[in-house]
Amino acid sequence: MGLYASFTIAVLTAFFGGRSGSISAATGAMALLMVDLVKDHGLQYLLAATVLTGIFQVLLGVFKVAKQMRYVPRAVVLGYINALAVLIFLAQLPQLDPTKVSQYWLVYLILACSLAIIYILPRFTKVFPSPLVALFVMTNATIFLQLDVPTVGDMGELPGSLPIFLLPQIPFNWQTLQIILPYSLTLAIVGLLASFLTASLVDELTDTPSDKNREAKGQGIANIVTGFFGGMAGCGMIGQSVINVQSGGRGRLSTFAAGIFLLIAILGLKDWVQQMPMATLVAVMIMVSIGTFRWSSLRDFRKIPQSENIVMFTTMGLIIITRNFALGVAAGIIMSTIFFTRKIAQLVFVDRVLTEDENHRIYNVSGQIFFVSKEEFLEAFDFDELVDRVTINLTHAHLWDQGAVGTVEQIMTKFRRNGIDVELVGLNEASATLWQKLIKEPELKLINSSAEN
Repeated sequence: MGLYASFTIAVLTAFFGGRSGSISAATGAMALLMVDLVKDHGLQYLLAATVLTGIFQVLLGVFKVAKQMRYVPRAVVLGYINALAVLIFLAQLPQLDPTKVSQYWLVYLILACSLAIIYILPRFTKVFPSPLVALFVMTNATIFLQLDVPTVGDMGELPGSLPIFLLPQIPFNWQTLQIILPYSLTLAIVGLLASFLTASLVDELTDTPSDKNREAKGQGIANIVTGFFGGMAGCGMIGQSVINVQSGGRGRLSTFAAGIFLLIAILGLKDWVQQMPMATLVAVMIMVSIGTFRWSSLRDFRKIPQSENIVMFTTMGLIIITRNFALGVAAGIIMSTIFFTRKIAQLVFVDRVLTEDENHRIYNVSGQIFFVSKEEFLEAFDFDELVDRVTINLTHAHLWDQGAVGTVEQIMTKFRRNGIDVELVGLNEASATLWQKLIKEPELKLINSSAEN
């Protein structure tokens, strides 16, 4: 199902996707979300969930969900990409375990030779992608020398026929929808997030823009078709996209060729592909992990604000530990939001001015007042000061929510309990509107700052 999906998704996104040069196919991040559905209900329900996933993605693309990507901080994106690079590397280690691999010294030798070809060949020529040359040379060497090492064929049987159109063999009723709806919605969101992050990385690598709303619709169309051809839902693949770009692939033809060549490889070149040494594929994926990891995030560690470093490593750590990309990204966004609101809450300044008669205190407030800034805001006022009148000037401040209005009302109430007359001035139009909706005080003097000027 993964191989069929990789073919159909790559070919269709080449035409309908919004990021040329990006590779989309079946991914481990998506497969992780399907396990329980397949375990409890079977593969046919997965096909239906794949189709519904595509429908959701098309709708999200129509409603321009890509705009929401601006709310994903760079620290979260870096954590996501770095975690993916680490997971790609860790996934190769079982193929190199000397306790599980016979002739491990020969495996290490093939690995070393493959890495040498991958990294040294580009110094002399870039006519042919070095990973492809490494696969060709080492596979033929393995066949010619009859080396006894693990190969692709040892991992399982490759498909022997073209994907065919079929309808999911399930009852089309409300109960079925209840089963697949939660999975499809989760797959749609995680798939688009991965595709958008992949597109953003390719944008950065090629210094060109992409249409992410078109990418959402393209991914949706690809998944709809894939579900009818026996494939699982897929999304953008950072590792394969990095290989493509680093090998010179920039246009839609490279994405199309990736899908077509995959089909040719598993059907026309099946016997040869099955003899590929796993050590060479490990070498290629090690190259991918090294190229995917954003080393600048470590190099500039001391220059980056510590809060952003914490967010990046938390996102990265959660994804690596749980293998759940959605959980890591969600945690990173929440942490970034908390750090941001705390920073904004601290940027509240209250200047205390005592008039000449010493019986009138003016508090000039500047900053953003909302529920998080309550404590800092309250501490700036002296409720026991012996004055007759207090003016709270909010000309350079803004009340954002119910918490802000409640805090200002609390301050005024405390002054009044001590027999001090309170006047609130300088509310801008939005703050005054919010105040009047929440607080009913006809006698309170509200002066809009622009009117006052």
